[in-house]
Amino acid sequence: MSEQVHAMFSQIAPRYDAANDVMSFGIHRLWRKVAVRLSGAKPGDAVLDCATGTGDLALQFKRTVGPTGSVLGTDFNANMLSFAPAKAKAAGLEVTFEVADAMKLPYADRRFDVASISFGIRNVDHPPTCLKELARVCKRGGRVIVLEFGQPGGLFGLLFRPYARFIMPIIGKVLTGNRAAYEYLPRTAGAFTAGDAFVQMMKDTGSFAEATKHPLLSGLAYVYVGVVR
Repeated sequence: MSEQVHAMFSQIAPRYDAANDVMSFGIHRLWRKVAVRLSGAKPGDAVLDCATGTGDLALQFKRTVGPTGSVLGTDFNANMLSFAPAKAKAAGLEVTFEVADAMKLPYADRRFDVASISFGIRNVDHPPTCLKELARVCKRGGRVIVLEFGQPGGLFGLLFRPYARFIMPIIGKVLTGNRAAYEYLPRTAGAFTAGDAFVQMMKDTGSFAEATKHPLLSGLAYVYVGVVR
């Protein structure tokens, strides 16, 4: 992640959750529930959530794995991550948070049952390397979960693209004071590898016995599931 992007996330961190809720009409919370369901996580599992941001997906995993399971949420951006512990405490959930780089995870091989990254892999310098790292720290037969934006098709896509290009930056400016961030985010989402091409990227890493895609809202987002070799 470039220093410019790192600084951008630091600046919008205090209002990041509010902006997400307004711009997505809260649907991003449903998407995270879908991602956890598709992960197959169960009580007692150990989960790593990378690019956890303010911790939403990590908390959703903790609700699933329960008191006998463990969840470790990591992010490269300490400012963004600083909001996560208070959210976990307010929810009555015990989650550990650490600063870590998803491209070079400081964790042992085969430690976790599930490793995930949501709305973050398009911001890393080399997505295949990130995928390999997520697979490395997962047990054989464990699952790597990637939740990321795609490019929606059909009538919905025709309506969404002007919204993302013109309306989201205005909302972002009002809520966070940073218009440029909300020009960058939809622009990178629109250009990022998605759908079958992302599944092929996962397969090409050689880390997965199986990789599948699950489109959400006409392909506006996808949950990708990789079963670790």
